[in-house]
Amino acid sequence: MSTLLRKIVMAATGLFLCFFLLIHCLGNTQLFMEPEQARLSFNAYSHFLTGNPLVKLISYVLYTSIIGHAVYALLITAKNKTAGGIYKKDNRGRASKWYSRNMGVLGTVVLIFLVLHFQNFWYVYKFGEIGIDANGNKDLYTVVVTAFQQLWLVIIYVTAMIALCYHLIHGIASSVRTLGLFHPKFVRWVHAFGVAYSVLICGGFAAMPVFIYITNLNS
Repeated sequence: MSTLLRKIVMAATGLFLCFFLLIHCLGNTQLFMEPEQARLSFNAYSHFLTGNPLVKLISYVLYTSIIGHAVYALLITAKNKTAGGIYKKDNRGRASKWYSRNMGVLGTVVLIFLVLHFQNFWYVYKFGEIGIDANGNKDLYTVVVTAFQQLWLVIIYVTAMIALCYHLIHGIASSVRTLGLFHPKFVRWVHAFGVAYSVLICGGFAAMPVFIYITNLNS
């Protein structure tokens, strides 16, 4: 597969993942509700995501996108380093942002975080033994709250969201350009949208474990 085609795959999967992040973040805002209401609402939401056939199909697209995005990112990064490309460490600090030159590092941090995230929640929900709430749904809410009462895990999540934020800021603009949707006339608007989207989404995700940790300090 050519480098251009790999970049197109990365761009397409990246933008799909951006859309997923928005939906996932909006769904997880239920964690900010009052505890009992949050438990029932969040657990019902989790049950819907795992039980709806259409959502299941979309989840397979999601998993494929994550794997494809990560694999092609590694291939492109390795090729660029060999050829002295854009992700190779150099002295071009005045010409490009540091996060643009370190997308491979940021992506690796995010990938490690995803493995931890799937292990803590997805795997436990699918294969672990967890309680049942008053509505008969698996009590994932309690699993989440218990996990985020550990300060070290909260710090890891917040750090990962900072890395994801910078990864998205560069990735959104780069994906738009790769897919041919970019026009120099709108460069500032594309960049502004990318920054706003990245900060809002990642800020929202980072606020969730912090909120849960703070509200459960005395429990």
